[in-house]
Amino acid sequence: MTTSTRAKPVPTPETRHYWEGALAGELRLQRCESCNQAYFPPRPFCPVCASRHVHMFVASGKATLYSYAINHRPVPGFTPPYAIAVVQLAEGPRLMSNIVDVEQTPEALTLDMALEVTFLRIDDDIALPVFRPATQGDSP
Repeated sequence: MTTSTRAKPVPTPETRHYWEGALAGELRLQRCESCNQAYFPPRPFCPVCASRHVHMFVASGKATLYSYAINHRPVPGFTPPYAIAVVQLAEGPRLMSNIVDVEQTPEALTLDMALEVTFLRIDDDIALPVFRPATQGDSP
């Protein structure tokens, strides 16, 4: 699905690998080679130990729902109600995203529910990682 009404992120040299990965259907994270910490958002140094010895890797895309709020107010690019969520990736980092392909109610969005990444294409240059309920058997 392509949508052009959402705000479009602007990749920087530090985040380009992340956005290129999303466009290719990959959730790319970074890991520190000094302390082995996986982290998000992308940056050229480890947020834990400040080492610049970091590398990019493709994450599993598996996550759990850590927290969320359901927004009922209209915002360009979104049809209310929609969940604004914090997901806990299987690799450790948390990130803010949206939950899709499920009813946007407290009954359907249960904390710690298993999720998997999917990508919402904004245009030919940007895709956003969003999360949907994991298929049975897929848990982080």
